[in-house]
Amino acid sequence: MTPNPIITDLVRKYIDIRKHSEEICASLEIEDYVVQPIVDVSPPKWHLGHTTWFFETFILIPNFPDYKVFDAQYNFVFNSYYETIGARVIRTDRGNLSRPSVSDIYKYRQYVDEQMENFLQSELVNKKIESLLELGLNHEQQHQELLITDIKYILGHNPLFPAYKKEPKSPKIHLEESEMIKFSEGVYEIGFNGNGFCFDNELDRHKVYLNDFEIADRLVSNREYVEFMKAGGYNDFKHWHAEGWDWVKQNNAKSPLYWHFMDGKWMNYTLNGLEEVELNEAVCHINFFEASAFASWKGMRLPTEAEWEVASEHFEWGSRWEWTNSAYLPYPGFKKEAGAVGEYNGKFMVNQMVLRGASEATPAGHSRSTYRNFFPTNLRWQFTGIRLAK
Repeated sequence: MTPNPIITDLVRKYIDIRKHSEEICASLEIEDYVVQPIVDVSPPKWHLGHTTWFFETFILIPNFPDYKVFDAQYNFVFNSYYETIGARVIRTDRGNLSRPSVSDIYKYRQYVDEQMENFLQSELVNKKIESLLELGLNHEQQHQELLITDIKYILGHNPLFPAYKKEPKSPKIHLEESEMIKFSEGVYEIGFNGNGFCFDNELDRHKVYLNDFEIADRLVSNREYVEFMKAGGYNDFKHWHAEGWDWVKQNNAKSPLYWHFMDGKWMNYTLNGLEEVELNEAVCHINFFEASAFASWKGMRLPTEAEWEVASEHFEWGSRWEWTNSAYLPYPGFKKEAGAVGEYNGKFMVNQMVLRGASEATPAGHSRSTYRNFFPTNLRWQFTGIRLAK
């Protein structure tokens, strides 16, 4: 019997993406898998278990007859926020899960992967399940980025500043002076259009009216951000939102996350360990408050997400998630899916700001100009940066 090429591709894609999650964790020590320094950072082993739970819960249990659940307690342990699915360990307690062990979770992954490969090669797979599988794979890729982000936070707050990986430094980047790209007022279209996967929050494609605007052709550099710091940017309330100024005072903020002033120079914790700040690199690990304050200090502003998307084909993007000045809200025509899958994006459309682009931690093939990332205004552990507009 000739193998179905579509099914063969599905199985290969599933295996490749699942393998990559484990490759991200390959250089960790066992102790690294369990640490949860803050509520926003999940232990690496929880990510590995949660992404496995997604396939078991949403694909195997309802669709694969006679499937035997690996461990009945794992639904409570690895459910993230799905009210439809039932009770769960609260987010702050993920770091208390010394059990199940790391080896247990790898056995769980192996068990579910074997069952998924059998299921995907059966005659039970239909278009609806293919769509659900695509969502599950993109969900795992989101967690691959979170794995790198969370591992950096865990190791970057270890007093010894251990390196995640020792890799050759990239050549120094020489950034040209930023130029502003001009766009005329008019009606534009934004939102996902075409074939392939997108998240529900990228739909529906719709028209927006934009006034004349200008947007920078490159991101703000560390050199420019140091100038903001030297000019007293963290000490001058007039550039900050009221809530942002409260954040500065409460946290005694003076620099981006992972920066340390040592022996008369700024050092930066990177995935290679502690290094001197490279002034020509794009500034990273900035929250919305800091991005907005810097823009105000420069006499400019952050772009809206519509401006960013319209302009995105005219500049390079992808090294940092870029803060926009747009609240995370539903597009016209947005519809929630029925059931637990409908909780994926819609329930978070409040008190969050949109980020556009991608970052150095984003898996290959997991970015597009319509992608709408979102985070609260105070968070900066993600690989975030600044692009100016006016």
